[in-house]
Amino acid sequence: MGSVRRASAWLGLVDDNGGEGYYDEEYADYGQGSERADTWVTDPRVRVATESAEEQGRRIATVTPDGFRDARGIGELFREGVPVIVNLTGMESADAKRVVDFAAGLTFGLRGSIERVANRVFLLTPADYSVMNGDVHRGGDGFFNQN
Repeated sequence: MGSVRRASAWLGLVDDNGGEGYYDEEYADYGQGSERADTWVTDPRVRVATESAEEQGRRIATVTPDGFRDARGIGELFREGVPVIVNLTGMESADAKRVVDFAAGLTFGLRGSIERVANRVFLLTPADYSVMNGDVHRGGDGFFNQN
């Protein structure tokens, strides 16, 4: 496996076993009379917290782009100082790579950081934010201590 392929696998853009397909079509079949069509639907591409959080400067945006053309929205939110969670699970591999490249350049140019939080999901944080690891206290008298 080449270094570009390994980097792509680490970023979650391709499967580690060499296949490009990551999506199983049997899960996409909801059927004609499925209750999924009756559920409440919002715009899944951009979600920002309520107005009170916006007034206090405590906002996080979740963006699920359909294609590279949605990268501008990611950039505009990030330039405003809003941390952005970018979910690339529904994109083609080539477009997802372009969005990751765009996000990496965006965070570099604005002195922020980019972190992979799941397969094809990235967190872009502005320079004045720090991301804390949830595994800070291991082994002590934790909630699930089995000693």
